[in-house]
Amino acid sequence: MSRLPPLPSLKDFIHMYRLRAKKILSQNYLMDMNLTRKIVRKSGRMNEAHVIEIGPGPGGITRAILENNNVKSLDVVEIDQRFIPPLQHLGEASEGRLHIHREDILKIDIMDIWKDYLSEKKSWMDVNECDNFHIIGNLPFNIASPLIIKFLKDMSYRRGAWEFGRVPLTLTFQKEVGKRICSIIDSKSRSRISIMSQYISQPEYLFEIPGSCFVPSPKVDVAVIRFIPRIEPLIPCSFELVEKIARHIFHYRQKYVVKCIKTLYPKELSNKLSEKLLIKCNIDERTTSYRLGMIDFSRICQEYERQCLEIPGLFLYDFRHNKKELKELELLENKFPPLLKHEFNRFEDGVSLSKSKEYLL
Repeated sequence: MSRLPPLPSLKDFIHMYRLRAKKILSQNYLMDMNLTRKIVRKSGRMNEAHVIEIGPGPGGITRAILENNNVKSLDVVEIDQRFIPPLQHLGEASEGRLHIHREDILKIDIMDIWKDYLSEKKSWMDVNECDNFHIIGNLPFNIASPLIIKFLKDMSYRRGAWEFGRVPLTLTFQKEVGKRICSIIDSKSRSRISIMSQYISQPEYLFEIPGSCFVPSPKVDVAVIRFIPRIEPLIPCSFELVEKIARHIFHYRQKYVVKCIKTLYPKELSNKLSEKLLIKCNIDERTTSYRLGMIDFSRICQEYERQCLEIPGLFLYDFRHNKKELKELELLENKFPPLLKHEFNRFEDGVSLSKSKEYLL
């Protein structure tokens, strides 16, 4: 395939189509094509690949994908109608490779985009990452966190994009969020998103982009993070259960972990069950949340899952919102936690973040 024909510069494109970034949508344009090319280059090999770009805006990353890679197809998902004409302009120059979807990425089913390529999917158990499918995006800050949680959940269930194998995912985040995603044990930035990201994928902190490179310039710098789904998760429990445990344990960040664990249970059971769990998991009740390793979270999740299976309705208990008693919760249809459908026999302890260390120290 040939490269893109000569096109107006990105800056001229924005002027031609009168594209002003909307603050309400957290829009910031990355104008430096050298940086958009770097994002694409660091995302991995895209030759002969099917690529989805999230939130292309005026098309900076879109151009970088099309001009330097023999991609088979590039599907862009954009909710803002103003960007459709300039993207169509790029589409006309792309030899039919660019397809535009005016949709909300939080609602769209990626399977609908890639359904014609099912014959090209890779085995999840392949030790090599899936290199013929990619997802990439320079995200508005207001959707970055809910979107990565949605994608991580899809990874855990091997659905959506991850029906096609261990599809790599490269996204931008506020620097602070990026550091939390890749945060290592005993780091003050370690949080719920650290556990959720690292137990199901291997996040890599690729590089940072100064806020001054964007128009308009945000007050924060941006981190580019690449996620590779793990063959097997580091915690052999359902996403919903792991998320609940992570949310509760980081609820009181500076308090002893026993205080966090107690919030999992109704008052009348909290002392007894929290003590049992901590003893069973060999965890000091005076440690704090960010000092817990992945093996600690795995033990906590597995023991809490066992308790929830023994006590119907316990999984539904929420000390903040749900004031129902267990005798009411045990009558509900979803009184037990969802269980994993896949069996795992190569469970690994720890998390590989060696490539990210220079950014996280």
